[in-house]
Amino acid sequence: MPLLFVPAFLQVRLLDVIDIILVAILLYQLYLLIRGTGALNIFVGILSIYLVWWLVQIFEMELLTAILGQFISVGVLALIIVFQPEIRKFLLLVGTRSFINKPSRKFFNRLWQFDDAIKLNISPIVNSCQRFSENRTGALIVVTKENDLTFFVETGEMIDARISEQLLENIFYKNSPLHDGAVIITSNRIKAARCVLPVSESKEIPSSLGLRHRAAAGITEQSDAIAIVVSEQTGRISVAKSGEIKRNLKPVQLKEILAREFGIQQATAEKEPEKTAEP
Repeated sequence: MPLLFVPAFLQVRLLDVIDIILVAILLYQLYLLIRGTGALNIFVGILSIYLVWWLVQIFEMELLTAILGQFISVGVLALIIVFQPEIRKFLLLVGTRSFINKPSRKFFNRLWQFDDAIKLNISPIVNSCQRFSENRTGALIVVTKENDLTFFVETGEMIDARISEQLLENIFYKNSPLHDGAVIITSNRIKAARCVLPVSESKEIPSSLGLRHRAAAGITEQSDAIAIVVSEQTGRISVAKSGEIKRNLKPVQLKEILAREFGIQQATAEKEPEKTAEP
C-alpha cells in the first residue's frame, strides 16, 4: 500500500485515510440518527465518563480507575440497553432504505411484473382527508411500503377491507369507537383501525402539534411508511416521512405526494385540456 507522507514518527497509508473517512461518515450518520432526541445527551454523558476514566488511568488514580473501570467493562451492554430504540431504528433503516437502491428495486419489480402489487388507490384517501379537513375531524392514516407493520396492526381492531371513503369516514367519525388511534393500510387494503403507534421523542417537532403528529413522526422514524394526519383543531393536513412532517398541505399536494411515493402516474384524463386559440 503506497504511503501518502512519511514523517519521522508516523506513517499514513491511503488505506488509513479511507478508514478515517468511513469512520467520520459513520459518526455523522450516528449524529443524524440521534439528533433532536434525548439519546444525544446520553451519548455525550457516556463519552465524558470514558474520557474521565482515560485521564484517571494516566494519573494512576487507583480508586477512581477501579470504580469507572467497572462501568466501562459493561459499557457495551449498557449501550444496547440505553440506545435500544435508536439501534432498532438504525437496523430498520438499513433493512428498508439505505443499502437497497430504489431505482434497482423498481427495475426488478418491472422485470418480474410486481409493480401492480404496490399500486395504491389514493383517491378515496385524498377525498376522505379533504372532508376531514373541512369538518375538522381528526384522523391518522398510515400507508405501508415494504414493512407491513404487523406488530402495530395487531394492537388495533382487524378490518382487512378494501379502501373506501365511506369506511374511512365511519372509522374516524367522532362518536365511533374506532376513531381514537391510527388506520394502517397495507397492500391497498385497510388492515386495522385504532392501532397504537410509537410516539416520537424528537425535540424538533413543534410543541403546538399534538399526539397524532408525534405518532405519525414516530412510526415513520421506525419504518418506511407514510403517515397522513388531519388536525382536529385546525383541520390542516400533514404528511410524515422518515420522521419529518410536512404541514399545511392542500388535497392536491397530498395526492401528488402519495402518487410520487407509491410510483403512481397521474392519469392523463386528470390533466386540464389544452386550450385552443379561437379563430
